[in-house]
Amino acid sequence: MKISIILAHPNPGSFNHAIAGAAADGLRQNGHAVVFHDLCQEQFPALLPASELQKDAPLEPVVARHCAEIAAADGIVIVHPNWWGMPPAILKGWIDRVLRMEVAYRFVANDKGEGVPQGLLRAKSAIVFNTANTPEDRERTIFGDPLETLWKKCIFALCGVKSVQRRTFSVVIISTPAQRAQWLTEVREIMSAHYPPEARSATTQVSNFETSLSP
Repeated sequence: MKISIILAHPNPGSFNHAIAGAAADGLRQNGHAVVFHDLCQEQFPALLPASELQKDAPLEPVVARHCAEIAAADGIVIVHPNWWGMPPAILKGWIDRVLRMEVAYRFVANDKGEGVPQGLLRAKSAIVFNTANTPEDRERTIFGDPLETLWKKCIFALCGVKSVQRRTFSVVIISTPAQRAQWLTEVREIMSAHYPPEARSATTQVSNFETSLSP
């Protein structure tokens, strides 16, 4: 299977990088092809220009490449911190420019203004890993867990991805090395549960992969 991993965190020594590294390692060990993007390290151009608003607009080569990769992915893994109940700005820009009309979704001819799109992504499953410094119960009861709605309903459901699992690791700021090691083991287990070993070997492709797994 072809699995796209999208990481958004500016610190290469972050626990987010460790999560993404563990996910990529688990996928490679199971024989899957991995396309890895560290958006901050690659300096992905996040600002959506007016020239790209039309569905048939010409795209910058880097954006066109991301669009082709995500359209071909059999699975998607997103890794980012919870900042103000939102993804980092660079990831929001990636969503705006890459999960675009006629790549991730389209509006059908008989829509009649309901705004209900047809999802186009090939991926049948997606996994979102978040880190947070807010306890999970407070995130749900006080803030309503906006990332849950964002990824499961506003993005992946709209783009046709039927199965979405989200796992938040918290509270990271007070976690111990042992706790983080346990979390990384869980990441690998989640990868194997969703993307078990291939029956035959696959060629692994890794692009700009951060090898550091330090928390």
